[in-house]
Amino acid sequence: MLIVPDDDVDLWNAICRDDEAAFTALFNRYWELLYNTSFRCLKDHEVSEEIVHDIFLSIWNRRKDLKITSFKNFLLKSVRYQIYNRARANKSPITFADQSVYENYVFEENNGETRIRESELDQELDKYLNQLPYRCKEIFKMSRIKNLSNQEIALQLGISKRSVENQITLALKYLRVYFKYIVSTILLFMLT
Repeated sequence: MLIVPDDDVDLWNAICRDDEAAFTALFNRYWELLYNTSFRCLKDHEVSEEIVHDIFLSIWNRRKDLKITSFKNFLLKSVRYQIYNRARANKSPITFADQSVYENYVFEENNGETRIRESELDQELDKYLNQLPYRCKEIFKMSRIKNLSNQEIALQLGISKRSVENQITLALKYLRVYFKYIVSTILLFMLT
């Protein structure tokens, strides 16, 4: 009879040595948490099951390459990533779960992931801002990126405050069209 470790680190070490019983124990320990997290956002049983299956299949297939220090954090981040990708692919909105569900979980902060997401968002924003007229883009950046007031922008550019407001409104209307499906996803990651 095989003895399956209780500790996640010992489980992971056994999985890295191709121990299928340890992998089954890991699956049994976390599948419900992952499924419930996915279902709260997507409200789809089949897709939630698919996400959990894909995550565990990926872990098994990549067990020799992955370096995991906290299973709970790794798996929850994997679920959020899968939800984000599916929502983005389907351009469907994400429903947010009650955050009190996560109060007892300890999440490791991963600044690398945050910087990557911020960089991707900045690139996406720049792509759409470059489609705006030059003056509109300039005013938007002064307002939202340099955090200048409308009055300060008007004084620097030698235009009326009303012109500044109109240009910012124009830029925001334009950007809302392109970012409507991204906003809910960004909030998902910011709240976790």
